[in-house]
Amino acid sequence: MQANTKDLSFTAHAAGHYDEQAPLVQGGLTFHDVTEMVAVHTEKKTPLGWWAAFGAANLGVLIFLVSLSYQIYNGIGTWGNNVPVGWAWDIVNFVWWVGIGHAGTLISAVLFLFRQRWRTSINRAAEAMTIFAVMCALLFPTFHVGRVWVIYWTLPVPNQMEMWPQFKSPLLWDVFAVSSYFIISLTFWYIGLIPDLATLRDRAVEQGKKLRATIYGALAMGWTGGNRAWRNYEKAYLLLAGLATPLVLSVHSVVSFDFAVSIIPGWHTTIFPPYFVAGAIFSGFAMVITLLVVARKVYGLENLITLDHLEKMNIVILVTGTIVGFAYITEFFIAWYSGSVYEKYQFFNVRMRGPFWWAYWTMFACNLFFPQFFWMKRFRRSIPFMFVASLVVNTGMWFERFVITVLSLHRDYLPSSWGYYQPTMVDVGFYVGSLGLFFTLFLLFLRWLPMVAIAEVKGVMPEADPHFYHHHEGDGHAHHDVPQLDAPSPSVGGASGNDH
Repeated sequence: MQANTKDLSFTAHAAGHYDEQAPLVQGGLTFHDVTEMVAVHTEKKTPLGWWAAFGAANLGVLIFLVSLSYQIYNGIGTWGNNVPVGWAWDIVNFVWWVGIGHAGTLISAVLFLFRQRWRTSINRAAEAMTIFAVMCALLFPTFHVGRVWVIYWTLPVPNQMEMWPQFKSPLLWDVFAVSSYFIISLTFWYIGLIPDLATLRDRAVEQGKKLRATIYGALAMGWTGGNRAWRNYEKAYLLLAGLATPLVLSVHSVVSFDFAVSIIPGWHTTIFPPYFVAGAIFSGFAMVITLLVVARKVYGLENLITLDHLEKMNIVILVTGTIVGFAYITEFFIAWYSGSVYEKYQFFNVRMRGPFWWAYWTMFACNLFFPQFFWMKRFRRSIPFMFVASLVVNTGMWFERFVITVLSLHRDYLPSSWGYYQPTMVDVGFYVGSLGLFFTLFLLFLRWLPMVAIAEVKGVMPEADPHFYHHHEGDGHAHHDVPQLDAPSPSVGGASGNDH
């Protein structure tokens, strides 16, 4: 039997476990209500507010294109990079964007493997955020090479000049790590979308919208919602979750090697890999909060993305923020304990009292002190406070990357080579443009794709229990527009035991 995917996709996730004391979906919603709440935003006329936000984001993209054109024509000398600060806003923004992209994979893959059912309402938007953030990150190293039209020279392909990449360089490790992360994340996101794309396809057919039905039908790849389809889907989802989980740890560890394998004071430290991973999760969850606090209100999804979901994410921010703060303190201890005069000067003079002291203490306040408010429940569940906190956290994480990069370079071993760094308007234009590109892509995602995983949310509702209707009235369907079908057996779609 093939079930209609619009309201029966929950059968793949019926696990028989639910907690009536802490419902993950509130408001007494049925399966049909969930489908309607999420899908309707991809079908109705585009609201003026969306066009206004899209216009503002496109303005940022225009600024990026102007800055990019000017930089390509004149060279990277238009950036503020100098001697000794050879890396500046380009690497700062690259690491910042890669860090933001970590939350999506952690929510989707790691929490899935640990059977954290609360992830189902937020994983789709977090995965989209991951993909768009990595795309923005790749802009900076790509155009930092200067002559971008010959960037293929950096790839390990035979060529007439017999040039070959330096495989001992962590910069090349970055290429493989980030590109692998992007490919796996994109595949994982798309696989999770397939049941919901089929739902949109079926709704478009019922509404007589042939073009929408054709597009969503092609993207759904013939999804039927049958038992065999669900079994294959769940195997693929589990396999990709297993592949993506190591990347949560490896990608930002490899990015940290860009600094840690050098001999520059402030970089040459073994604490960087776990420190960078914790910071990436920290900033990634903060960006998820920033986006979802607004989106859930604008799209009326408060019963799907509840305060409980947001509170759990705030707890993750508190924990990772404390880990990051501990790493800051550890750096001072190791600088003192090492006995290295250069390390001590870098931390106790350059960072605390040097020309960029304001950047260091901004980082410290935003990343260590501010998240400590989340120890108190009233702050963890306060929408205005968590929104402000998420912005503060990502501001602090940007300054962390600035401190690590610029402050370590502008005063190194030789006082005669010390310098100062100031960004140019091209630097600022690149950064503003990357923000514009990110929000442009995210707004397109909100407009044309379901921002909440419909099928997965249904799987964590009490009605997903095959025995739920033995003790409750109704069957969760809207009978006026969905034909009555035989009750699915407990084995349909749930044979693999996955409750995602």
